[in-house]
Order: sequence, then C-alpha cells, then structure tokens
Amino acid sequence: MMGRGILLFLLVRLFQFLVVEAATDPHEFAVLRSLKIQWENIPPNWVGSDPCSEGWEGIVCTDSRVISIQLSTMGLKGQLSGDIGSLSELQSLDLSYNPGLTGPLPPSIGNLKKLTNLILVGCGFSGPIPSEIGYLPRLVFLSLNSNRFNGNIPPTIGSLSSLYWLDLADNQLSGSIPVSSGNTPGLDMLTRTKHFHFGKNQLSGVIPPQLFSANMNLIHVLFEDNKLTGSIPATLGLVKTLEVVRLDRNLLSGNVPTNLNKLIGVSELHLSNNDFVGPFPDLSGMLVLNSVDLSNNSFAVSDFPPYFSSLKSLTTLEAENTNLKGVLPPTLFTLPQLQTLNLKTNLFNGSLDIGSNFSDQLELVDLQNNSITGYIERGGYPNELRLMGNPVCGPSATAKFCRLAVHSSPPYSTPPNNCVPSLCPNGQNSSPNCQCSYPYSGTIFFRAPSFSDLENASYYTSLQSSLQASFTTNKVPVDSVSLSNPKKDADDYLEVSLQVFPSSKQSFSRSDIAKMGFMLSNQTFKPPPKPFGPYFFIASQYAHFSESSGSAGGSKKMSLGIIVGAPVGGFILLTLIFVGVYLFCRKRRVKTDTERRNVSEPRQSGATSWDPTKSSDIFPQLKGPKVFSSNELRKATNNFSEANDIGSGGYGKVYRGTLASGQLVAIKRSQPGSSQGRNEFTTEVELLSRVHHKNLVGLVGFCFEDKEQMLVYEFVPNGTLKGSLTGKSGIRLDWNRRLRVALGAAKGLSYLHDLANPPIIHRDIKTNNILLDERLNAKVADFGLSKPMGDSEDGQIVTQVKGTMGYLDPEYYMSNQLTAKSDVYSFGVVLLELLTARVPLEKGRYIVREVRVAMDRQKDRYGLNELLDSALGLTNPLKGLEQLVDLAMRCVEETGDERPTMSEAVKEIERIMQMAGMNTNADSASFDATSTRSSPHPYHNNNVASFEYSGAYTPSRVDPQ
Repeated sequence: MMGRGILLFLLVRLFQFLVVEAATDPHEFAVLRSLKIQWENIPPNWVGSDPCSEGWEGIVCTDSRVISIQLSTMGLKGQLSGDIGSLSELQSLDLSYNPGLTGPLPPSIGNLKKLTNLILVGCGFSGPIPSEIGYLPRLVFLSLNSNRFNGNIPPTIGSLSSLYWLDLADNQLSGSIPVSSGNTPGLDMLTRTKHFHFGKNQLSGVIPPQLFSANMNLIHVLFEDNKLTGSIPATLGLVKTLEVVRLDRNLLSGNVPTNLNKLIGVSELHLSNNDFVGPFPDLSGMLVLNSVDLSNNSFAVSDFPPYFSSLKSLTTLEAENTNLKGVLPPTLFTLPQLQTLNLKTNLFNGSLDIGSNFSDQLELVDLQNNSITGYIERGGYPNELRLMGNPVCGPSATAKFCRLAVHSSPPYSTPPNNCVPSLCPNGQNSSPNCQCSYPYSGTIFFRAPSFSDLENASYYTSLQSSLQASFTTNKVPVDSVSLSNPKKDADDYLEVSLQVFPSSKQSFSRSDIAKMGFMLSNQTFKPPPKPFGPYFFIASQYAHFSESSGSAGGSKKMSLGIIVGAPVGGFILLTLIFVGVYLFCRKRRVKTDTERRNVSEPRQSGATSWDPTKSSDIFPQLKGPKVFSSNELRKATNNFSEANDIGSGGYGKVYRGTLASGQLVAIKRSQPGSSQGRNEFTTEVELLSRVHHKNLVGLVGFCFEDKEQMLVYEFVPNGTLKGSLTGKSGIRLDWNRRLRVALGAAKGLSYLHDLANPPIIHRDIKTNNILLDERLNAKVADFGLSKPMGDSEDGQIVTQVKGTMGYLDPEYYMSNQLTAKSDVYSFGVVLLELLTARVPLEKGRYIVREVRVAMDRQKDRYGLNELLDSALGLTNPLKGLEQLVDLAMRCVEETGDERPTMSEAVKEIERIMQMAGMNTNADSASFDATSTRSSPHPYHNNNVASFEYSGAYTPSRVDPQ
C-alpha cells in the first residue's frame, strides 16, 4: 500500500509540473483530449499534453487558448462531445466532409459565445438542431447542409443578428418556417443575412408573408424540393436585393404575385413543379434574367408572352406543360445568349419558323407534344430540334427532328497541358500536367447555374482558372486542377467532378487538405458569379496523407521543449520505472486469474458466446426487445404443438403464439442444435432492436438459451404483398391502395437509409418481405441479410452477394459493391410488380426488360396495358400511373448514380398520390368486408418466405437486363 501511495504522489507531482510548463490551457487540453478519445482516425500528431505548442494538426491557438478547429476531410468517426462547449475562446469550428461524424449536435454548442463560423457540411449528424444554436451572438457563417438533421428549424436562429450565411439544405427538417411572434424570435429578424438555403428538406406549411420585408438583404432564397403549400407571399417582391429564387418542387398554389416583376436583380427564377394557377407570370421587368423555369404548373391557357423576345440576357427558358398556345415568334430565337428552349407539352400550333438569324449559342429547341403542323426551314438551324408528338411528325415522317438525336461526344474533361498522360500506379491519377499523384477529389454542386449548354468548354476552363488562382492565393501547394463529367441531376443542380493535384509531391499533407476543405466549405473560393452562382462542395475521403512538416507553433516552442526537457528527464524516467513495475505486477496478477478461469470455462466466440444482457466488443447490450426464456415461449405455443405450426423454411419452423399478456405473436424457431442462420439471427436482433418505425415489422423479443434461437415478431394479420398481388390472400388492392403500400414501403426503407444510426441497407427487398397490417399499411420485414453502413466509406460495402434474383441489383451482383442504391433497385422491381402483378423473373422473362421494351411514352399509359394488372381497374382513370412507371424505371437504372435516393422516392410517391387526390398522411382504409379471404397467417407455408433468409446467391453470372 505504501508503494502505491508513493507512486500516486509522484504521478501527481509530475502532472502538476507539466501543467505549469504547458502552453495550452489545462481545461482546454482536457476538452481536446475528450475529443481525441471520442473520435477515430484523429491526426497522428495528436500526442502529448500540449496541443498549442506541439502543433496538433487542425488546432490553432492564441495565448494558450484554442481559437480554431479545422479538420475537414480527415476521415473522423464518432460523435461531437458536449465538452466542446468549454472552449470559450473558439471562433471557428469546421468539421466538414467527415461522414463518420454522427449523432446529435450537443446543446453545449450554445456556450461558444465567440464562435463566428460553424461549418459541418457533409457529415452524418442527426437529430434536431439544438435551439441553443441561437445563443451565438457573433455567428456569421452557419452551414449544416448535407447531414441528417430532423425536426423543426429552431426559431432561436432568428436571434443571430450577425448571421450572413444560413445553409440548412439537404437534411430531413420538417415543420413550418419560423417567424417572430411576441418574445419568440424568427427568421424574419435576420435582416443582415444574405443566404437562405433550405432546399431538399421536408418543410411544410405556407411561406409566411412576415418572412420577407423591404429591409432585408437576401440575395439567395433557395426553398426547392420541400412540401411548402399556399401561395408565394407578395412580400417576396419587396426584397430588391434578390438574385436567385428557387421555389420549385413544392406544393405551392395560387397566382404568382405580380410584384415579382419588380425584382429587377433576379437572374435565376425557378418555380417549376408546383400547382400555380391564374395568368402566366409577367416577367418583363426582369431584364437580367438568365434562366427561368416555370414548367409543370396549371396556368390559364394563354398566348406565348411576347416579352420573352426582349430579355436579352436569357440563356434558358423552360415552360413545359404550362398551357401556352399560339405560334412562336421567330424573334424569340434571335436572343443572343439563348442556349435552351424547352416548351414541351403545350398547345402551340401552326408552322414553326426559327428564322435565319437564330442565336449561334442555341443548342436545343424542344417542342415535343404540341400541335405544330409544319416546319419552315429558312436558315438551316444545325443543332437539336425535337418535334416528336406533333402532327408534323406523323407515322411516316423521316425528318431528323422527328427522332431523338444520339449524342456521341463524351462529357467535358480537362485535357492534358501539351503532354502525354502518365500511366500511374494503382490509386494515383495523372494530372493535367501529366504527373502521377493522389488528388484531393469531390463534387461541386452548383444550385442555380445560368447556363444550360453543358458542352461549352469555356465555362469549365474559366472555373479551373478561378480554382487554381484561389488555391495559389491561399498558399496551397497545387500543381493543377481537373474538372470532369458535368451533368444536371434530379434537383436541377449542375454536378462537376473536381480533382486537385499536389505540387512537387505525390500527396497532400493533412494541413493542405484541411485548408482546401475550409476554402470550399466556408465559401472562401468564389467561382465566377456568372455563370455558376451558389454552390456547395462534397469531398471524397482522402487516404494518402503525406508526412506533415509541422506547424509554426511547434517550431517556436522547440527550444523551450529542449530547455525544459533536460532538467526533468531524470524525474520522468524515475516515475516511468515506478509505473512500469506497478503495471508488470498487475498484469501478472490478471494473467493468473485469467488462467484459473480458463481451466473451468470453455472458450466461446462470436454469436455462440453472445450474452444479450451484457456489452461486449462484438455485440452491444440490447435495449428494447424482451428477452424471453424458452419456457415462456413453450407455454405461448403449447409446447410448440403441431396445431400452432404455421410454416417452415431453411431456418426452422414458425409458430403462432399467445404471450402471457394476451398478445398474439409469430415465433420463428431455429432447428435445435443447428448453426444455420446464426449470423442472420444476431443481425436481425441487433438491427430491429435499434430501429422503430410504423413501416418496419416490430420485434417483440427473442430467446437465446439452451441451444435455442427464437425470434418473436408482432402479429401482422394480412399476409405478404406477394400474397395480395397473386390473389392468394383474397385481398384486392386497387390503384389507391397500391400507391399507399408503395409509400409505406418507401418510408420504411428511407428510415433505414437516412435516420437509422448507423444507416442500414436491407439487401433483400421483395414483395414477400413486405407485410400488410390490419389497415393494409406496408411493413418491411426480414432483416437477416441487412448490413449497417456505419463502418463504410462513401456508403459502399464490399461484401458477398446475397439477395433474391429478380430483385437483385445487377451492379451489386457484378461488383460486390453494396450501397443503399441496391435497395432502391429492388424497390423499383417491387413497384413494377405492384403495377403488373407479375413474377419478376420467370421462364427467362425479366419484368424490367419487359417494361423497358414495351414502353412508349407517346401513348396513353405508356402503351403498357398488356402488362398492367387487370385488377387495377384499367377501365377507370389511374391518375399518376405514368409517373409511377417513370419512378420505377429510374429506380432500376443500370448504375446507382442514376437512381434516386429512397427519400426522393418518398417525395415522388407523395406527389403522385396528391395527383390522384389522396391524403399522403392518412393510413390505408381497411379492406372490403365482402372480400373472399381465407385468413392465412402471414407466416404460413406460402408466406413463410417473408421470414426466410434468402442466403448467398452464387450461381453462374446472370445479366437480368
């Protein structure tokens, strides 16, 4: 005991000595140490006890206090500790592009009273945004976009009187936009803010008229892709500073306010895909308008507005499906900067005359599906003209404009600078200067570009030069910049792939990467405002850091370290000897105890040693589902009597059971002593213990004892979706019910992908794994093959191929790369099965190929009547059918990049349901009382596949397309 006391005394004295000499405030070191413990993949030089003097990567100090943390693209994993709130001098926090940073944002963030920049772009944070974020009086830059935050926008953000930039886009935020009332703040108070970026959320309700006023300084109002309703408030027209307005892809209605015409500074206006009515908007006062999209609204039938011919800055005019009529004036095509004219699906008639003085920048004129009877060829317009679906393109027409042009030119890619590209080692790329290295890469998303000609190389060379100049100005060692693969995505954003190559070395240091990440996350880099507009960047993870050369702070403290180190060296050595002796003795004692235990206890590993009541390195302690004893489940099933045997499969048998509480359940029991399905068992228990959603089957509990493995599920009375589609259940699903089933299944999958922590890939989505409850609401079932995405980079998992052929993603099958888009593919097949009631893969016929071949978008119902399920009621109008087919075919695209996310699928199905006059929030109606239904249990023989594990699929290679 005396030896321990001496050792403790020496350790305390050593700690006190080091604290006196350290340049870092001891309380702030404790905070950084907490972060170090919480996070994985921290910078290698985070060692020692003096971050400020030792130059910890990403940490900037002044007078021993931490003022900045910049750690973008470091590959950090973990959660943000609440201790962060103790860094009272912190001015800038940038953790962007670390998708492994998950969990909630701690409320203690509100204690950082000197914080000016809070930048968390492209991380994995979730949960509500804490209201305490409004307690940061100096905050100028708040960027939380591209995370998984949910809940409402905190009204307290309105108290951030210094705020310049507010970006909450691409999350799952819901509820209304908050405005002030009495003592409650709101966003209308942000009169200094210039950026409202709220797109790609689930915001609902009306846009409050109070939100806008004449004393605001907004330049960007980006509310696209939400669920906002009501009309555009006329107060928007009071904000004279506006430059970009995006309200597209909402549920807005009513007339477009006439005073929007007074927003003479607006260059980009997007109002498409709403339900606006009334007269076609008058935009004649918007003389600097570059791009306008009014498509897919219900304006009153009107002649084409002549004012468009006077908007000399116009590059892109999109007014598809807006009830425009008449003959287009030839002067329209003379606009000097016009690149794209999309007026599809309107009421234009007569002969089309482009004239001979058309713009030399005009690349596309799309007038499909009108009533144009002729084409006057005066000047030999050489570029793409689309007149399909007009009388001028009758059945025998052979003109070039009566068929889609085939584009053979590849998308833009930065060419080599007068050199031959090098053949580089694996993982390296050849730069435009033909040097091999590891580039910093990612994607730039431009939210409102003013051009539509994506093949015009001059735009990209300008962007390259601007990027290179910015990196040089900020002293980042960059050799060259490469841009490639520009494309418009489903959100009408322009995506451009970016690679930045290091100068005079093969890879960037961590400080280089953090600096570039900060430049792109806090908008230090400014692209040419015309034509690119607002942007954000999402970085790929960087895995080839070079050795850091250290920091200036570390160098300045070097002499002090040497001076202090010499006199205390002997003291530290003596202390280490004491510590070593103590630990050696302790280790011997522990080893002896362990050996004694091992004599009497056999070793177990993996699932065979799982104790669900305790935590371990492999399995966490489970909370939520009940742990049943085998005796309890024997009583529930009357000793697993044959009368309660309702099905069997490769895993074992399924029994009906009634618990002591009276609850009816289904009990899946493995074959006693069998190891089959053990991994699937533990996977399903762990995953279902963490996820709770009305569209996921509920796990009541499980049993894991006496060589027994049993899963206890909630009772779902109406069987599988497969049973309803084949008629075996006796339940008839009409069009509205199928839409609601599709929405429920999509919401369940969206929850797994976006809100589960970590996100989960189901891996076996099929109609046999979608159950229908008493109100015909869909519940996704069978998680035995599911995979968490928590330990993967870029959402990819390399894994053995498992699933069910017909539903299996061919990209996953061929590459072994599992992503959330693999579930999207399977869901697309389910949609096709809902439409056709056909087995996806049967006798060599594959439903995806069958639909793709038969589709003709010029025909009613795309010409699919022969394939559609007659039980849909084909004699009645099926509103939204074509849109559901479109969604299904997008889901089953060849590559995952071309498929929507499940959250996007949810929004599209909700939009289709609204087209069909349905309430997207109501549960399904119960089935008809007269239905001829034999009440089969959902886990009976024909339906037991809902809870059978499909196992690995490893036949010879098959291409289902």
